[in-house]
Amino acid sequence: MAIEPKPGTYALILSCASSARIRVGRLGTMQLQRGYYVYLGSALGPGGLRARIAHHQKPSTRPHWHIDYLRAHTRLHFVWLSYGGIRHEHEWARAMQKVKDATIPLPRFGASDCSCPSHLYFFKRCPTPIGFRAECLFEAAAGESLTQGSVFLPMQDV
Repeated sequence: MAIEPKPGTYALILSCASSARIRVGRLGTMQLQRGYYVYLGSALGPGGLRARIAHHQKPSTRPHWHIDYLRAHTRLHFVWLSYGGIRHEHEWARAMQKVKDATIPLPRFGASDCSCPSHLYFFKRCPTPIGFRAECLFEAAAGESLTQGSVFLPMQDV
């Protein structure tokens, strides 16, 4: 399934086999752990989700976002995305905090422009969309599911 150039919210599911210490721009240093990271973001600008996911599929030569620093040490496995012009990354972050075994590896990661504790979560085992979808139902405004119309896509690094 091709990713469309529409706006939306996404979650990158990344694996890490390293335990290195990395610098994440001005945010500070981060001790990597072997396991899985879930990064939450949105793409509302030109090119939408297609352009943003294409950017995240390959390591960045000039890191711009916090996730660019982490991508050099991880492998992209899946992308969970939802099309729409509303930014849901903050609601998804609140839901992710409640998913069983989720921890925040570096406070403020990807969240320097909002009040979320983080947009990056760590799991020892690969997370499934089932627990996340269940938590999103509780975070949904006016009973509308935050994951309605969402797609879970297997990915490969470029």
